[in-house]
Parts: sequence; structure tokens; C-alpha cells
Amino acid sequence: MSYYGLTFYNRDVPQRPMPMLRVLPSDTRAPRRAVDMLRGGAVIVFPTDTVYGVGCRIDDPAAVRRVFELKGRGTQEPLPVLLADPAELEEYGRDLTPAARDLARRFWPGALTIVVRRSDAVPALVAGGRETVGLRVPDHALPRRLVRDVGVPLVGTSANRHGAPSTLTAQQVAFDLGDAVDLILNGGRCPVGRESTVVDATADPPRVLRRGAIVLEAVA
Repeated sequence: MSYYGLTFYNRDVPQRPMPMLRVLPSDTRAPRRAVDMLRGGAVIVFPTDTVYGVGCRIDDPAAVRRVFELKGRGTQEPLPVLLADPAELEEYGRDLTPAARDLARRFWPGALTIVVRRSDAVPALVAGGRETVGLRVPDHALPRRLVRDVGVPLVGTSANRHGAPSTLTAQQVAFDLGDAVDLILNGGRCPVGRESTVVDATADPPRVLRRGAIVLEAVA
């Protein structure tokens, strides 16, 4: 396995630092410990192509609420969802527009979050009670493999407190979130270093909700 362990910490033991596992950025296999923890309802941090993400499986309400709490966000705000493969757009979105499919074909895997109408496979809690959800397939092997191995998509919001700058290294995550998470996968510095561009593909024409790593000219 192309990862090597540093000190592991247990969040249940008071006054001990964060759990951290070193993972090589080129690794295409997910550490078994991370997969098992996610399956058991843990909240973990992982590198993506854009910034570090914090998340959990989308079908665990208690874990999803923990993500809201550690982010300092209200549950009425939607959380983005990470998929393993562009084909999963059809499973987790519904009433898809031609624009949504075109954007996915052009930019996935990549730094584009596409807002679509959510299917019943996306819990209302994750979507902040809304009928839409932001979906993304990251251009990073590790989070895609985590989704595949866990068996369900992951919440994948930026690993920082609400209003704080996005984190690009595991050390920044540990400083910001501390022991609020169960595990940090350290994959080095995120290559893109900027959050994904967000496009609402339910609008006609689609509209950019957040400027990000992909330039507007490319989206247009």
C-alpha cells in the first residue's frame, strides 16, 4: 500500500492531537482504515484536486449533522456531494437538462460543481431541504476511490470553518478544525488550490453561482 502511517490519534482521548495518515498524492487506492471509518459513520478530511474536503457518507444523518456543526453552518444550507464517476449524474440527479449533461461530459472529472435537481437518492438533509444539489466528480483519485469503496457518495465541502479561507494542506486543516474530525488524510498540497466553480444547470440559461478554478469563458 503506497501510504505510510504517522501518529494516529483517537478523538475520544482528551487532549491528544488530530489523527493523521500520510497518503501519497498519486495513490489510487484508499486506505482501508479511512474506508472502514466512513462506513461506520465517521467524519474525515481528504485531499481533492481543488482544496481539502471534509465529509462523510451522505446516508448517515448523524455524521451529516456533525459536518454542519463543525463548519458552523445552518442545516438549511446545502452541502455538495462528491461522486466517483460521471455516469452517476443520472442516479443522483433527475430531470437533467442538456446543459447539465454537456457540462459533466466536458468538465468531469474536474473542478466544476453542477447544481441539478436531486433524485431521491440524495437525502433532503444533505441538500439543506432544497430540491437541488451540487454534484462533482473530483479530478483526484483518492476521493473517487473512497466513494467507490464506501459504496455511496460523500459529502465533500471545504475543510474549514464557515467564513475561513479554504485549506490547501493537511496542516492547515489540523489548525482550523482540530479534533472536530476523526481522521485527516494528508495528501500534500492540493494541486489546483482554489475551490470549484459552481454552475446552476437547472436555470435556462445556466448561471454561475460561484467563480472558481474553471474560468467563466470555458464554462460559457
